[in-house]
Amino acid sequence: MKGLKFITAFTALVTMGLTIVAQHKVGAITQQPPSPLYRDPIYDGAADPVLVFNRAEKEWTMLYTQRRANVQSPGVAFCYGTAIGVAVSKDHGHSWVYKGALNLEHEQGQNTFWAPDVVYQNGVYHMFVVYIKGVYSQWGGDSHLIHYTSKNLWDWKYEGPLHLPDHNIIDPTLIKLADGKWHMWYKDQKLNSITMTAQSTDLVNWNVDDKPAIGGRAHEGPKIFWFKNYYWMITDEWQGQRVYRSKDAQTWEHQGLILDKPCHRNEDTPTGAHADVVVSGDHAYIIYFTHPGRKTHGDDGGLDKDGAYSYSTKRTSIHAAELEFDGITLLCDRDKPFNFWLADIVN
Repeated sequence: MKGLKFITAFTALVTMGLTIVAQHKVGAITQQPPSPLYRDPIYDGAADPVLVFNRAEKEWTMLYTQRRANVQSPGVAFCYGTAIGVAVSKDHGHSWVYKGALNLEHEQGQNTFWAPDVVYQNGVYHMFVVYIKGVYSQWGGDSHLIHYTSKNLWDWKYEGPLHLPDHNIIDPTLIKLADGKWHMWYKDQKLNSITMTAQSTDLVNWNVDDKPAIGGRAHEGPKIFWFKNYYWMITDEWQGQRVYRSKDAQTWEHQGLILDKPCHRNEDTPTGAHADVVVSGDHAYIIYFTHPGRKTHGDDGGLDKDGAYSYSTKRTSIHAAELEFDGITLLCDRDKPFNFWLADIVN
């Protein structure tokens, strides 16, 4: 009798345990991304990421500014002479493998490439990237946007410079709107570092709008995307990312900051800089970089006796977090667990 009671009790406990496990699995976080998501294994200075789906290889590709963080060099030379690094993921964004750096040189010597953006049209990838001749030890050089095309995201054909105002222009972001035109937003450094915009029907010839798209406080790294029936723009204010909302991508509502407070995840501090956003299904993921060796984003620690910054303050990490829409604006809790899954793009 005691044995029967024991078996009955044991069966009840097992059933209860199975029920608890089943309940735990409902809504469980099973695809939490690592933190950091990626570090460049060559120079440890991955920054300004953009994610593109490689339709032929069925894998996600990350293109980024390959800062030379672990190179002993004077001043900010580690931010110049940079290539565009490439990492790929075959498991929907969870693990990334370094593939190499793009060969984009089209003039003599070693030059500087920053902050690409890539769009896909009619079987061709179009990359727009910042180009500066040479390598500087202080912030300087005349920056332009140049255009490349590719069918595989690795071999790129130089198409030429964009004929935009002769200002120090960086950080392009593009989207095709309902008017059938491609629209580009970019940072104009000679206009107090605000966001300007241009339009094109063919991705080659561009008409520049005279008025700023987003003015006010100086910023960089604009990124546009469509999510939850709104166009959104985020810009890097060097204290986190400013959020803007629009119904038509023409008139923008100034909203709050995200990625502006330190996170408790490994390497995910102090604030999030120059970001990309990938909308996958009903989810929007923000991909950004941090300076985990700094107390604040702008705290570079100063130059040492040899006129160089420390490796700790130069190195960077790439991270992912989820954006949430509260009915009014976008929120981002970097400490909150979330499922991270970049779906294949079939069209």
